[in-house]
Amino acid sequence: MSLYYEAAAVLANADKVGGSLKSRLYKQKDLKSSPAQIFALVAESSKWSIVLRDVVEKSGLLTEEKKLTPVLALLLAHDLLLKNGIVAPANHVLKLAINRHKARLQAEFTKTRIRLGYSTVAALKEAVRDGALEDSPENAVRHPRWVRINTLKTTLAEQLATTFAGYQKTEDLAAILTASGNAKILLEDPHIPNLLALPSKADLSKSSAYTKGQIIFQDKASCFPAYLLNASPEDGDVVDGCAAPGNKTTHLAAICSERSQLADALAQGVVAFEKDPARALILKKMVKLASADKLVSIKASSDFLAAKAGSNEFANVGALLLDPSCSGSGIVGRDDIVKLHLPSASLSANTDRPQSKGKKRKREPEKETQPDTDATLQLETDDTAPEETPLEGKLAERLQALSTFQRRILEHAMRFPNARKITYSTCSIYFEENESVVFNALASTIAKERGWRILKREDQVEGMRNWKKRGVWEDGKMEDNLNSEMKVEALEGCIRCEKATEDGTMGFFVAAFTRDGGSRQDVLQMTGAGDDEDEEWNGFSDAEIPTPAPELMAQATGKTRKKKKKHMN
Repeated sequence: MSLYYEAAAVLANADKVGGSLKSRLYKQKDLKSSPAQIFALVAESSKWSIVLRDVVEKSGLLTEEKKLTPVLALLLAHDLLLKNGIVAPANHVLKLAINRHKARLQAEFTKTRIRLGYSTVAALKEAVRDGALEDSPENAVRHPRWVRINTLKTTLAEQLATTFAGYQKTEDLAAILTASGNAKILLEDPHIPNLLALPSKADLSKSSAYTKGQIIFQDKASCFPAYLLNASPEDGDVVDGCAAPGNKTTHLAAICSERSQLADALAQGVVAFEKDPARALILKKMVKLASADKLVSIKASSDFLAAKAGSNEFANVGALLLDPSCSGSGIVGRDDIVKLHLPSASLSANTDRPQSKGKKRKREPEKETQPDTDATLQLETDDTAPEETPLEGKLAERLQALSTFQRRILEHAMRFPNARKITYSTCSIYFEENESVVFNALASTIAKERGWRILKREDQVEGMRNWKKRGVWEDGKMEDNLNSEMKVEALEGCIRCEKATEDGTMGFFVAAFTRDGGSRQDVLQMTGAGDDEDEEWNGFSDAEIPTPAPELMAQATGKTRKKKKKHMN
């Protein structure tokens, strides 16, 4: 099987194998081509697919070569027109098929380049590299390349002097958002320490700092939870309840290490839960690469909801970070997504899809019916992508299931006897997963018994206190029987980020909770450790959250048959 057949087969994923494109590639043992070669072909072809789609369609290649699929045609056209030719023997069936149309493909490529307004191939290549041809609404506002300096291995000053030597500093994020991909410009973020913003197409994936774990690609909003938690040595150990892929975990470890050094105290331990075994492996890899393995204890294949909050094992836990599965509705288009714009065999060779940068061309009147030419194939390339749950089916039912699950996690965190700090976050834009979860948790019995309250805006760390976008209230989404003063205070304590705006963040939500308290024994005597609710709840996996099945809805609302209680040791 040739390189192109293997690449097409991996993209098709006929066996519905889980995981990212990269993980699926490296798991296959019977490939004749190297996984790196296949990945490079797919990644590069995806960048050019918006151009090559039109070239293939106008050449009539798929009409005449019935043996070629849209994916194969795209991959072959890429290597024929932009590389050194097809990687196959001279008599290979695919090479013969594409070479029969070489002159026509080259002619259409030239026409497309001119029609798009680029005088040279070099200029077109720069536009493709910068993503200037992407027609997705998500790309209307560019998203910065956010880079967190991993202070467990290096310092901001060291990276500015090495990895970012020669970069021009700016204090205007707009300059970053409009910069070309090869522009050497950066911004030191005013809200999160050790965070830099670079142009969206800045490529540091092959830099020594990235491969050594000295810098980590992490969205600005994703840095909010660990920073807002503001864990100090006095807080004891910290729990990350939903840890994989590990960006927030390693950020948390870096903050704890730095605070411990400043206080001349022993470093805090971070306990990271991850129920899914495959994601736990990713978490371990990330933690080790970041040199956080001495601080982070990973509980692989362990469900945070099944942890016995009142056990001696967690007696020293004083802070918890929670970032549970959510709708992912705030996530913007990511660089770790392969997006192939697939050509259609049914389009005529005269279809004039690309739009010119300059003068407008006259068009023929459109026919009443047009074939769907926007077929795309999207795959995650990297397992470190943030977790998200597709919102298929009825939105209200999805959000109900998710919010019930999220609230359960938050209320479970409130049961840890010595806990004094909690952050709760989602990459969701929906009230049901955000403020509604916060208000319902605050109204819960456990929150009232143990004195949990929202962390007021004026008590937040400076960077978070200065963030302007706060919580919102949506009428009709939950009972509004709250004290108006407390409601305003809680909403001011909540933090929101909007996607595709001048702030350069994904859509995100985070809120912090705090409480005063007596000794651990006081808390245990007041409510009892490991009460019935903790014992009966065995949790449900992240994979179960999006399933629109009656079983899920029953489980999410607590209507499943209770399992027999386990005896505590």
